[in-house]
Amino acid sequence: MHPAVPAALTGQARLRLALILVASFMVVLDFTIVNIALPSIEREFSVSTPVVQWVVTGYAIAFSGLLILGGRAADLLGRRRMFIIGLVVFSLASLAGGLAADPVLLIGSRVVQGAGAALVAPAALSLITTSFPAGAQRTRAIGLYGSMASVGFVAGQVLGGVLVEWTSWRAVFLVNVPVGLGAAFLAPRVIARPASIPAARPPAALSRDGLSPGVVSADAVSSAALSPDAVPADADSRAAVTRAAVTPPSGRRGQRLDVRGAVLITAAVALAVFAISQGDVLGWTSPLVLGAAVIAVGSAAGFVVAEGHHPSPLVKPRLLLRPGLRNGAVLAFLLGVWNGGELIVLSLYLQQALHLSPLETGLIIAPQGIAGFTMALCAPWLTARLGVRRVLILAGGAATIGFGVLTRLPAAGYSPLLIVVILVGFGGAGTAFGSIVLASRELADGDQGLAGGIVNTSRQLGAAVGAALLPAVAVAVRGVPGDRAAMLTATVAALAALAVSVSLTRNRPSGIPRPAPGRT
Repeated sequence: MHPAVPAALTGQARLRLALILVASFMVVLDFTIVNIALPSIEREFSVSTPVVQWVVTGYAIAFSGLLILGGRAADLLGRRRMFIIGLVVFSLASLAGGLAADPVLLIGSRVVQGAGAALVAPAALSLITTSFPAGAQRTRAIGLYGSMASVGFVAGQVLGGVLVEWTSWRAVFLVNVPVGLGAAFLAPRVIARPASIPAARPPAALSRDGLSPGVVSADAVSSAALSPDAVPADADSRAAVTRAAVTPPSGRRGQRLDVRGAVLITAAVALAVFAISQGDVLGWTSPLVLGAAVIAVGSAAGFVVAEGHHPSPLVKPRLLLRPGLRNGAVLAFLLGVWNGGELIVLSLYLQQALHLSPLETGLIIAPQGIAGFTMALCAPWLTARLGVRRVLILAGGAATIGFGVLTRLPAAGYSPLLIVVILVGFGGAGTAFGSIVLASRELADGDQGLAGGIVNTSRQLGAAVGAALLPAVAVAVRGVPGDRAAMLTATVAALAALAVSVSLTRNRPSGIPRPAPGRT
């Protein structure tokens, strides 16, 4: 019988988690903090609104397009390594953006910044899911990770308003530099190199433990290590065992990055985000938009075919059969739809219809972030008592009710109705938490980076759809009725997430190992 893993985090574990969360917060913050600065950038460089929008679009295309590649690179090349490289790239690109003298350099720096973020995000999530043991510690860490996403999206509105109003638009980029470089400096000292375990027995034996082929259970390794027959008698053999214990996992050794798959999936996602984000600007029937959409579909089809024939595919086809990963990705997509579009429409409504300042707008939206942070902290506790399915149902229901109330936005003057953003924050954080738990709990450690990339890509694709769809609905209907119609669209997305949550099986998902008799 093995002792239970303590739920409390040690001092070193707290430092490791805090560092990962700070980096994740910085990446998420950058999505919304820049939106507040766009009017100031437009005035300083004397460019049109469609041009300055590329400050956001360039980042979104690079980030979304490279997430799956970044996740697989973390699995194959090392999570800590890619985490540090991503932080350095992100920070230096932020510095370049803050010092940019013309819009071309600014947009270029944002593209590089998005590439750095695409390395940081999946590496950060996989560091959490592989550094903390399954159970209370990992669930708590995932809850805190989800809280950073909720708080970061809303905090960007508040912090962006403060920085732009009191300093300059350049500060929204420069604020990342000391944080990012500081995190990159501390990472090697706080995040230990992963201790990998060589395969001690053949895949056929492993399947009886309920683990994926090639994944060794800790109990099996402990038993092998304690058995006198497992220890070689000669010194050379003992040295070989020692070397095996510190070599990269078998999932990394002998594998190389699937370059063809990486190019195809990056092109598919990047061009899809471009087509969605530029449809309103250039027109949905524009040759450029239609061409991007056709190439995106073709690249996606080519990716599916290529992965089926590659010995070390970027995305293993068997992973897509995991219901947890599929449902987690769908929930992340729907969350992105309502989250990405709601903040844009609500910000414009508060500033244009109610004539509030950017800072006042941020403060009104702030309760959404506070509620999200609170929910993320409570989610592990709720999950332990209710299960992830019920938590997702509560979250989807809260978001649906919140957006339903927002369909009654007042035409003038502040209304107490706006306090229902708390329900939206509660629902968003709960859905983010649940989608990560569903996607990661069925997978081996060697696939956690890829899972993080898939979940984050799904959310960013959803955000691209929401950022294009909800404002388009608002513009088509016009005025405050348009803002209400956009909130109704978000209600539909939240309702769809609720339906997915209700449909989840109550049974233990396949792929989750059951305790063997006599084990705890």
